[in-house]
Amino acid sequence: MCAYKYSIHWSFLYILLNHIFINNPADKGQRIVCAFWAYGTEMAHLVVKVIERCENATETSHLDLSQCELMQIPDAVYHLMRNTILQTCNLSGNVLKKLTPKFAMKFSAITDLNLSYNQLSKLPDELANLSALTTLNISHNSFITLPQVVFKLQKLATLDAQQNAILEIDTDEAVSSDSLALVDLRNNPLSRNCRRKLQDYKTSFRLEISSDVEDDW
Repeated sequence: MCAYKYSIHWSFLYILLNHIFINNPADKGQRIVCAFWAYGTEMAHLVVKVIERCENATETSHLDLSQCELMQIPDAVYHLMRNTILQTCNLSGNVLKKLTPKFAMKFSAITDLNLSYNQLSKLPDELANLSALTTLNISHNSFITLPQVVFKLQKLATLDAQQNAILEIDTDEAVSSDSLALVDLRNNPLSRNCRRKLQDYKTSFRLEISSDVEDDW
């Protein structure tokens, strides 16, 4: 699906979700009928998918919004989850270009966050407030540098940053963590000089990088 169509879908989805859930909260059946009536079958299926997954999360504490064509997280989602303490959040396979500080404020208790297969190039500093986060997946995005905020996550044990556009790692900055066990940087276009520096750099965690042959782009 082209980027233009994603944009059209998201514009309607964002407006619809906020209108239905915040301005005119009704029962589930009425919301679905309203969705189909207002924007047609294809758009309504996306809305219903988000509705049902949010409602499931209120029971399981695991929010799965993967493959929902989201360009951002609508306020309606935060509204639906306002009384739920989430444990995990899966936002993979969307078209997210940024994560707002509001996410860290609203979902501060999550332990597992999957942001893979999006279009992210940076993370907000407020993500450091996710004090319980142990697993973070930012693979298959558009990062050109490794976000330093990941080293401020108090309990982060596993970071998957494979398949980005990371060229260099600033080893002069504080690349350390008391909790990190693994940082996976495989399949990034790291320069040979950067790879050599990383191989010689002593970290408190295991660092996975590709060989010269695998990603000498």
